[in-house]
Amino acid sequence: MSLFKQFDNVVQYFSGALVRIFGPSDDSYPETGVQPFEGTPSKKTKSHY
Repeated sequence: MSLFKQFDNVVQYFSGALVRIFGPSDDSYPETGVQPFEGTPSKKTKSHY
């Protein structure tokens, strides 16, 4: 594998990471938004570590 090909692969790897970090979000939340937690909270206990 030539040096140019390895350099090209490294550049593609980092540019793909930058696009993923700084690109638009691809989260698939429902259209109503994030829903609040509606479960039962755990019992508060005094634990000694």
